[in-house]
Amino acid sequence: MTANSDRKTMILTGASRGIGHSTVQRFSNEGWQVITCSRDVIPMECQRDPNWTHHITADLAETGSTEAFVAEAVGLLGDGPLHALVNNAAVSPKTPFKERLGCLNGDVTTWREVFELNFFVPLMLARGFATHLGRGAGSVVNITSIAGHGVHPFAGSAYSTSKAALSALTRELAVEMAGLGVRVNAVAPGEIETAMVGEEYEALIPRIPMQRMGEPSEVASAVYQLCTADFGYVTGTEVFVTGGQHLY
Repeated sequence: MTANSDRKTMILTGASRGIGHSTVQRFSNEGWQVITCSRDVIPMECQRDPNWTHHITADLAETGSTEAFVAEAVGLLGDGPLHALVNNAAVSPKTPFKERLGCLNGDVTTWREVFELNFFVPLMLARGFATHLGRGAGSVVNITSIAGHGVHPFAGSAYSTSKAALSALTRELAVEMAGLGVRVNAVAPGEIETAMVGEEYEALIPRIPMQRMGEPSEVASAVYQLCTADFGYVTGTEVFVTGGQHLY
């Protein structure tokens, strides 16, 4: 990667599947250079993508691994700018019997693990890349969730409250990072057809005004638009990609 490249650069976590993978494809199709991070190696078809500049394999649930990821990515950026940071990596623990883990039956250690990845990692990455984002008049987009705005029938309490905290963090970062010329927004997906969604989610469709689940590409489009000049005066906002489900 060259620091004086005319092409824009983005960093995304949780890139190997679902919304993350679709978001990377969208930015790549728009000609952006892409640096990704996930616990898995990138799929072969993505390795052939000329815009997929670099992939860093790291388990961001571990603080040391997160710090190492930031250091490696900063080394790749050099003195150049970063134009977008998309905090997508997250975990939603479930029991083998798909029992909903609530406040009273969920292990507290698991709660700490959920908050480490879903909340503290976005905070650490925003701080770690703040200087480079400032150089690029960049954008941060946090992937929150409809579950952070109400009691979800399947998503557990640890996941839901961590996403609610991420929504609040988005607002706080938006105020502080505005001084660097960096915008911070969030995208809150509803029921999106990914590997995380089981058959039980079909029962939620009648409560979605648009009467269908969303596609990962629809979330990716919202993320991309928030990183463009068309949304240059938008910060501290959470965009709901839910088909209207959040209105209930």
